[in-house]
Amino acid sequence: MSVAEFFNMGGYAFYVWGSYGVTLLVFVVEILMVNHKRKIALQEVRMMREAGEEL
Repeated sequence: MSVAEFFNMGGYAFYVWGSYGVTLLVFVVEILMVNHKRKIALQEVRMMREAGEEL
């Protein structure tokens, strides 16, 4: 089996590599969204603590 045959996947390369690509994209988007939401949650907690200290 050659490298070209491996990457061709018996004619199903577009489906196989496309599936891997979409899965990777979903993972990256999920990680970015979690990090963004974490940042927002920490800012909210910080603001709530500051507001509590002022009262």
